[in-house]
Amino acid sequence: MSLESDLTGRSGGVCELCGMKNARTACDVPPEADGSAEMAVLLCRTCLKGVTGVIEDAPHWRCLSEAVWSTYAPVQVTAYRLLQRLSEQHWARDILEILYLEPAVLTWAKKSPTANVPEIIHRDSNGVLLAAGDTVTLIKDLPVKGGGFTAKRGTSVRRISLVEDNEHQIEGRVNGQKIIILTEFTKLSS
Repeated sequence: MSLESDLTGRSGGVCELCGMKNARTACDVPPEADGSAEMAVLLCRTCLKGVTGVIEDAPHWRCLSEAVWSTYAPVQVTAYRLLQRLSEQHWARDILEILYLEPAVLTWAKKSPTANVPEIIHRDSNGVLLAAGDTVTLIKDLPVKGGGFTAKRGTSVRRISLVEDNEHQIEGRVNGQKIIILTEFTKLSS
């Protein structure tokens, strides 16, 4: 039997993340993947696109609230990783707060899917780890290019989001405008 037929038999032919019928794509879950159904998931096109690339259509991903409780470890791992990537969404953070995974599954989920890609870690000017949803304070007056104003020192920026591919940048709202801020000019608020 092929991997796709094994996964179709396990899932009943539906996407193991969102439940869409006629899911046809087998996707290995790295770095533990060995080509078997025990290390893979069956996905629809939308879920495959999110797993392998940029996550779009945030409402679609609310399906993860059920998928993360699957009895199959590769489904749990995939759902956990997607929730981590969506952690700027309040509903995703809520799920992650109550989630329990067996220790071996959690270890697998936290492993980088690609071992040779370094993990991006955001730190403020004092070296303190920043996370999506944190509140930071500006430590310097910053002219906002294209905004026509200066973000003043001492301004609080609430519910920041992290720029995924640049550890030196975060996003936040100042004066109602979403801007990119260099982490070296921020301090985590307590």
